[in-house]
Amino acid sequence: MTTLLRDLRLGVRVLLRTKSWTLIVLVSLALGIGANTALFTAINGLLLQTVRVDEPERLVRFNWTGKNDMVRSSNDYGYSGSTGTRNVRSTFSFAIFEQLRAANTTLTDLAAGAPLNSLNVIVNGDAQLATGYQASGNYFNVIGVSAAPGRVFGEADDKPSVPPVAVISHPYWKKRFAGDPSVINRVVSINGQMVTIIGVTRQDFSGMQKLGSDPPDVTVPLSFDAVFSPPTPLPNAGAAVPRMNQPTYWWLQLVGRLKASASIEQARANFTTVFQTTAKAGMVEFQSSLTADEKNLSFNRRRGDAVPELLVKSAAHGYYEIEPQAQKSAGFLSVVVIIVLLIVCANVANLLLSRATTRHREISVRLSMGATRGRLVRQLLTESLLLSSVGGALGVLVGYWSRSLLPFGQNAPLDWRVFGFVAGVSTLTGVVFGLVPAFRATHVDLAGALKESSRSVTGSRSILSKGLLVLQVAMSLVLLVGAGLFLRTLDNLKSVDVGFDSTNLLMFNVNPSVNRYDVDRSAQVFRQVLERMSSLPGVRSAALTRTMLLSGSTSTSSMWRQGQTSQTAAEEEMFMMDVSPAFFATMGIPVQRGRGFNEHDDMKAPKVAIINEASARKLFPDGDVLGRRIGGSFEKSNEFEIVGVVRDTKYASVRDPGPPTMYRCVLQGPARSLNVVLRTAGDPLAMTETVRAAMREVDPTLPIQRFTSQTEQISLRFAQERLFATAYTAFGALALVLACIGLFGLMSYNVARRTNEIGIRMALGAQRGTVVGMVMGESMLLVGIGVALGLIAALWAGRFVKTVLYGLSANDPLTIAAAVALIAMVSALAGYLPARRASNVDPMEALRQQ
Repeated sequence: MTTLLRDLRLGVRVLLRTKSWTLIVLVSLALGIGANTALFTAINGLLLQTVRVDEPERLVRFNWTGKNDMVRSSNDYGYSGSTGTRNVRSTFSFAIFEQLRAANTTLTDLAAGAPLNSLNVIVNGDAQLATGYQASGNYFNVIGVSAAPGRVFGEADDKPSVPPVAVISHPYWKKRFAGDPSVINRVVSINGQMVTIIGVTRQDFSGMQKLGSDPPDVTVPLSFDAVFSPPTPLPNAGAAVPRMNQPTYWWLQLVGRLKASASIEQARANFTTVFQTTAKAGMVEFQSSLTADEKNLSFNRRRGDAVPELLVKSAAHGYYEIEPQAQKSAGFLSVVVIIVLLIVCANVANLLLSRATTRHREISVRLSMGATRGRLVRQLLTESLLLSSVGGALGVLVGYWSRSLLPFGQNAPLDWRVFGFVAGVSTLTGVVFGLVPAFRATHVDLAGALKESSRSVTGSRSILSKGLLVLQVAMSLVLLVGAGLFLRTLDNLKSVDVGFDSTNLLMFNVNPSVNRYDVDRSAQVFRQVLERMSSLPGVRSAALTRTMLLSGSTSTSSMWRQGQTSQTAAEEEMFMMDVSPAFFATMGIPVQRGRGFNEHDDMKAPKVAIINEASARKLFPDGDVLGRRIGGSFEKSNEFEIVGVVRDTKYASVRDPGPPTMYRCVLQGPARSLNVVLRTAGDPLAMTETVRAAMREVDPTLPIQRFTSQTEQISLRFAQERLFATAYTAFGALALVLACIGLFGLMSYNVARRTNEIGIRMALGAQRGTVVGMVMGESMLLVGIGVALGLIAALWAGRFVKTVLYGLSANDPLTIAAAVALIAMVSALAGYLPARRASNVDPMEALRQQ
């Protein structure tokens, strides 16, 4: 220990003697380790941590996979992974929940729940939207979460006959109620229902959906589902039936807690038979409720007898898994930050080799006085580890700041895993960049070293430095090529014609159902909204739509053509849009044939539809479209008359062509929640306060979800590509700077080492230009070798990014040429400065040196 402390003190003194050199090394290490720390922190928050509940390792979630003929309607709320080529789903019917709970022998208990749509919470007359969750009375007890202050609800609260209660999250308590303890037993209005707040979940609880997500603002008992999520009619049926009474409606998430003696496999065996039996019974119950004529309808016929496979998995990380897009982002960024760290290591190793030259005589003296080579290697390695440790500490700060730049895991905490990762990376980095220079520095010919000056350096050491520089150039080129590919992809996506005028469009959602308005009251609200919005100064037109284009939301349905003999749908995936008459004019979508909707297309008029050009080509290849009829089932294939054809537009993806799309008039059906679209004369987001004030005039109890512009919505569709372009550009620039610093340092060192030689050449008549050319030639030779290796690596790596690119290939010659030209120009500048210094050597001064 005494020896270690002595080595550390000596290392600190040595590093402080060369403050500029030490600062460069520390900044390089902080950036390299910080980038890795930021990414690991995000991944740790998404994959490695557990939900903040008691004994999370004992929690299990229920999923199913495979063909399912026992379900008619379903909801799912996230990505549950896949098994081979089959997707995994995570919701079940209320009947299945009840039967599984009754058959339980392996769990302490089984609970159910489901996310709610936005809730309208009115406090002191102020209406604001909140996120919601509904859960069975035993939910909090099963997952192991308590309240502070107040209490969580229990099974006695989960009955329709008792007054409704709610538990709010700690963040919502702080945000909406300023952390007021008197909120307990306070009565507020939620979706028009008076509800008593009985507790606040503990501060560290972030919900059960997935790691990194926010907890629901409000959690209510499951028995009040019909109150907070009013039932909607079944497909092709008239009566609205509560979800809890529909055995073929799968919408509930299930979570259980294993008994101490039970395993996941035992739990699966416990529930598999009951699950399959109950699923079949649900479909039998539905079929038995139909008349003979209803059973013969195509949409009511049994599709088969397939029952999916029940899965039981650990819920220690929540209900859902990391989405494929986030997985892809993490994979691409991991490659980038690892390359950057390798470049940093190579750069620091080169700096250490250069510094070893200045300590050549010191090391020789210490060896001649009896110090062993192992002792000196340990001292030099201690200095390297000291550098990497300080660089790692700075890297934690860089990582903590830069994690907010990532599209996932921004709120992930710095826990023991992160600090352990930084310690490991710092140690590994210190060994990687310190070990070889330490061995090189202590490989000394004592007899020659004590006679020679510091310019005498072994050829092998110079070769190692050149090799590290070549490696830096090669890896820098890979990053620069990646940056160019993603920047051009981003530019190509921005220039895509989406089929409508996306400028100056302001959008927001209005949902009268949060106040439990009926269909007629909702229709009145929407009419008032359109009238008020259209009269606002700066608003050119206003329209309504159920689904916003390029918003990430989709609505699809199968479609049949009148007169077809096959009961198979003519279009299995028709994208649906419910819009008001002014929608096409507001969006700038031209009607190519026929007419658009008008105010006469209401509930009393025959149903009409407008389709896009892609639908017309698919359904009616003969070109005769107007007046033809289509419908949502074989029996109702004459439900809608096609009165117009509009231009194709992008629907959910900027990359994909406009899909077959059908537009229905929103005036011809009930509407609970619609989006308002305003065409403004100027910046749409500058109208938000004006619009908010106008909405308060229409109905002060209706809150507005966040405003957005169509341009912003489109931009979100290629957020991943923007992330890749930003990351590769930033890290590519960093890598290029580090490589140029390495080139500058190496050539400066070589010029200093060869001062005597250069002086002799100039004394014998060599011109300044010849000397500059000689040094520049050496520099560019190294860069050329690095570029050649980098090109091979970039071409090989291109196959991994080709699916992310748009409008160009992974081997795009223009992008590669631009990257090569950039690295050549910057490297030439870095090499020219030492070359010019070499050309200014005074021959007489150089010849006086030893």
